[in-house]
Amino acid sequence: MATDTTEVKAIARFIRISPFKVRRVLDQIRGKSYREALIILEFMPYRACDPVLKVLRSAAANAEHNAGLDRAQLIITQAYADQGPVLKRFQPRAQGRAYQIRKPTCHITVAVGAGAAAE
Repeated sequence: MATDTTEVKAIARFIRISPFKVRRVLDQIRGKSYREALIILEFMPYRACDPVLKVLRSAAANAEHNAGLDRAQLIITQAYADQGPVLKRFQPRAQGRAYQIRKPTCHITVAVGAGAAAE
């Protein structure tokens, strides 16, 4: 069946949060069902949950609209965060020195696929 191998993804690029912080959240939802992941993200206390939730909903909408998959059957097959460009800023410090501040960005990718029909 072709829909078993169908994988639909969504990508959020240039999100202004460290990829390390996002990976902590993605590790919790990888391999879970779509509904279970929504519940987990809704109640986790991290700031990274909002952009991850947005990408997950986008991936589910892509799967439903583009591939004709049912949201209730979706499983998160891949979830990863790559490092994006780093914004470099400077803050004045003692004795005329300039201290570099690195503001990391990341690209969040979530891929969903059709799960088992009877769960």
